[in-house]
Amino acid sequence: MDQLKRAAELLAEYPVVDGHNDLPWALREQVGYDLDARDIATDQSAHLHTDIPRLRAGGVGAQFWSVYVQSDMAGDEAVSATLEQIDVVTELLDRYPADLRRALTADDMETARTEGRIASLMGAEGGHSINNSLGTLRALHALGVRYMTLTHNDNIAWADSATDEPGVGGLSPFGHEVVREMNRTGMLVDLSHVAATTMCDALDTSTAPVIFSHSSARAICDHPRNIPDDVLGRLPANGGIAMATFVPKFVLPAAVAWTLAADENMSAHGLHHLDTTAQAMKIHAAFEAANPRPMATVATIADHLDHMREVAGIDHIGIGGDYDGTAFLPEGLRDVAGYPNLIAELLGRSWSTADLAKLTWQNAVRVLRDAEDVARELSTHRAPSHATIEQLDDRAG
Repeated sequence: MDQLKRAAELLAEYPVVDGHNDLPWALREQVGYDLDARDIATDQSAHLHTDIPRLRAGGVGAQFWSVYVQSDMAGDEAVSATLEQIDVVTELLDRYPADLRRALTADDMETARTEGRIASLMGAEGGHSINNSLGTLRALHALGVRYMTLTHNDNIAWADSATDEPGVGGLSPFGHEVVREMNRTGMLVDLSHVAATTMCDALDTSTAPVIFSHSSARAICDHPRNIPDDVLGRLPANGGIAMATFVPKFVLPAAVAWTLAADENMSAHGLHHLDTTAQAMKIHAAFEAANPRPMATVATIADHLDHMREVAGIDHIGIGGDYDGTAFLPEGLRDVAGYPNLIAELLGRSWSTADLAKLTWQNAVRVLRDAEDVARELSTHRAPSHATIEQLDDRAG
């Protein structure tokens, strides 16, 4: 039996839980949330990395939809935009009930798998989405958000980002309180995008498993968005999971400098480097035609997963592709239909069926279940926190 056929059979039983997909933001940027203009029940490969037929072809059984908003949004603007992102995910669930199932718990994920539907969860990408308010954090959880990435590309008042200059040195006292309140509610602490100091501070504070929703191994590609080995080595004690991402500039050393030049080209045209509108993609295509880019492949991602398995252990790794959140992707993983190619590559590297089942499905479900257990226990003796950043970080009110 060839490896792709074996991969398809494995994914039919243990589908992929993908930690991060930016479809909601792409829908906002491209069509202002007009779902008729981007009907994901049909082929959208001309515009998006994601649609339901390709999710099915890729063996995706659960998706954390990112309710991301840009980190240059702040205050009430960031909160409102996050709510709009949550709203469009709700619209998608209402529009495609035969394929997508709202999931709030690990049991919901298993039910969706039994029903043959794609469990749909949400993750907020960046602590700016809560505007320094623990009440807002709880409100996002009540609306279905099941993880929050502590920062995006820029520092926030209480946490340092991997791609900004050091600010508070990791987490501020209020940042530690955010982590504790996330543990109490059952919202997963996501450490993708954060500085290594923030990773360590969060691990020191969290009594629930953490996740990296879309980060790879720094030892393989020395980019600050990736996870250092000393942090990967702490995941077994914490119980968390590191979900390897596919973004070439984070996984292929040769792509780092090229991507920086491509981003500068976007800026020169007055566009954000994460812009996925038709105009932006034309500019990207013209730049790539003049400057052929180094190509990551399925093997590149497998190299990261091999290393992450070696350092963190098979129980602490997963997949977070970052589809529709990046302009470029590896050969063989150009859209959400590509996951069988990765599983086939890992089969060719002698990964066992049991190990692959953990990678694709079991680890992510277990982490959410463990976080639920921690929240249930904490709720017996810890009341909701009403601490403010002014109180804890000694700031003027």
